[in-house]
Amino acid sequence: MPAHSIGSATISFGLVSVPIKMFSAGESSAAISFNWLHKKDGARLKQQYVCSKDGEKVEKEDMIKGYEFAKGRYVQFTPDELKALEEKGTGSINITEFVDADTVDRMYMDKVYFMGPDKGGDRAFTLLGEALKKTRKVAIGQWAARGKQYLVMIRPLSRGLAMEQLRYANEVRSIDEVPIPKVDVKKAELDMAVQLVEQAASEQFEPQKYDDTVKGVSRIRFSARWTARRSPKSRRKPPRRRSSTSWRHSRRVSPRARARRAASANPRSAPSAPPKPSQPRDERPPAPRR
Repeated sequence: MPAHSIGSATISFGLVSVPIKMFSAGESSAAISFNWLHKKDGARLKQQYVCSKDGEKVEKEDMIKGYEFAKGRYVQFTPDELKALEEKGTGSINITEFVDADTVDRMYMDKVYFMGPDKGGDRAFTLLGEALKKTRKVAIGQWAARGKQYLVMIRPLSRGLAMEQLRYANEVRSIDEVPIPKVDVKKAELDMAVQLVEQAASEQFEPQKYDDTVKGVSRIRFSARWTARRSPKSRRKPPRRRSSTSWRHSRRVSPRARARRAASANPRSAPSAPPKPSQPRDERPPAPRR
């Protein structure tokens, strides 16, 4: 499936202009995230904005953006004023210099985009890539888009070009800010460390060997839990146990049987059963003999 272009621009240096199309170099992978729910009924919670001064709930139409120039002091800007402050996109990548690729430290690199030729720029695009390969140089320039001016580096990649978005110098911190104590390393310890490195060394980096196993296991667990909740067995109610003292059962038990059952349960406190009434005798006179 061919890649989908995310925009177009023109590489300009001197009197040369190269129309190009830009493509995303990475595949978007949604990170695992959780939402806040109401513990009572499981409904998702909504975020609200509350004024820090009077505690009132503020609706979107009553909001305005501001820049904090001092602690608790802001300069307010309307949407039109913010739009005027944004850098207008020119669609042109202005190349200012060509430098050796090794002189650009990797810590300045931020994002990567692929480049392909746009309509009518096949020949100029190919010539620029071949020239960069032969001289082993990369192009440094600036590109204005989305209200910001970006520092970029263009380098050859296979049959195409790659544009790497760089950080500005004031956006990168120095390693000198990290506290690192000075330690004397013994030669035997260094030789052992070098031996361990050489044992695990490879000829080249192969990214296809690695995968995000943590995310895969988490998704399997989430799916299994969701399936268990939706299965008919989990929703089936347990059978209702009929009590021995239910109304229907009590109709089948005679009063005498209930008294015997109570007496067997507590023979001391149970009242004695009433005496069985004697049957009346038949007092009719005997029949005369013949």
